[in-house]
Amino acid sequence: MKLQARKPFDQSTIPNDLCPIATEYSVLKTGDWRAERPIVDRDKCVKCANCWLYCPTQCIKEKPAWFEANLIICKGCGICAQECPHHAITMIEELED
Repeated sequence: MKLQARKPFDQSTIPNDLCPIATEYSVLKTGDWRAERPIVDRDKCVKCANCWLYCPTQCIKEKPAWFEANLIICKGCGICAQECPHHAITMIEELED
């Protein structure tokens, strides 16, 4: 049998004072960096579900008579507004609190 060219990696040679990676859990919400947010005109919405189908983050939630974006997850890309055949969704500028 042929021996390996290098010895197996020895983990005891790694110093203990290296910066730990991903040891603290932080919640990253895609809605935190949004510049625009979708507003649904409930009178125009016919629940065709195009917004739900095309949303890359799947933030569109079904309501009794319309669809609405979950603004915690929505990243403001505007695809829902572009794909709405009834123009029931408009993107408005996100204002800081």
